[in-house]
Amino acid sequence: MNEVVKQEGAGPADTAKLVAAILVAAGGVVAFYWLKGGQENWVRWLVFVGALLLGGLIFAFSQQGRTFWKFALDSRIELYKVFWPTRNETLVTTLVVFGFVVIMGLFFWLVDMFLAWATGSLLGSGTGG
Repeated sequence: MNEVVKQEGAGPADTAKLVAAILVAAGGVVAFYWLKGGQENWVRWLVFVGALLLGGLIFAFSQQGRTFWKFALDSRIELYKVFWPTRNETLVTTLVVFGFVVIMGLFFWLVDMFLAWATGSLLGSGTGG
């Protein structure tokens, strides 16, 4: 991903492919609901899935689709470079977070009790907590 790749902008043909892909996929969704009463469920699902696959195939042959595919491949390569913590490191970090939450909960409870006492003392209501 460190290499500089010169990419050409999407031309009118690529824009038309993108629009066609969207229309085909949307047509599959519309057909799925339009065929609701008159067709078997497997036919409706076949039309729906077929339209989505055809829309995806049209998208794949556009400049945007090729760019997306390159991004997916580069992301997969970067995923292998991620440092994943061990099970023990995850357990220790989780315990530290839980401990910190308990400590902060007690701290804010004490601050709340003090503020309730101070407010009661200043207003003279006599209910100090």
